[in-house]
Amino acid sequence: MEEVGFAHFSAREVAKRIGYSIGTIYNVFGSYDALILAINGRTLALWRDHLRRRLAAVGEPSPPHERLAAAITAYFEFAKGHRHAWAAIYDFRLPEDCTPPPEYQDEVRAIFDVVVQEVRAALTPDRKDLAEHLTRSLLATVHGHCVFAMNGTFTILAEPSPVDAALQRVKDAVGITP
Repeated sequence: MEEVGFAHFSAREVAKRIGYSIGTIYNVFGSYDALILAINGRTLALWRDHLRRRLAAVGEPSPPHERLAAAITAYFEFAKGHRHAWAAIYDFRLPEDCTPPPEYQDEVRAIFDVVVQEVRAALTPDRKDLAEHLTRSLLATVHGHCVFAMNGTFTILAEPSPVDAALQRVKDAVGITP
């Protein structure tokens, strides 16, 4: 996945590379969808660990805007460093009648919870109950900035610093003034 991306990924190629039959892959994972979820779950775990390391490097206590900047930078760094695997998280879709297994949902939630904690810390006491709702929107905002940075749209639009632009949008939403 890391090498070729989701569009060119093949369970058959995985089997070939590790010296197993395609049947063995399906016996182990149960389905192609389960294989992709396992790969994406691993990517999410790597991303969560990267995010936690980046936040630990900032340290506590630190001003909320510094920790939010570290989280946003970590998002962009991980996406750039693991472009295909990161994109596969968003490119893959389960059939509408299926839900991801609890382990996968736990990986998604683990990243979300780290970010919620940072957003909550930045909010005023009267807005802390909005942290989860606001974090969902802020993740979409940062993701959009990252996608535009990765696909060249921000270059065309002459945005000199997508990370700084994303941070400013987050600061605006959270209520951090310069």
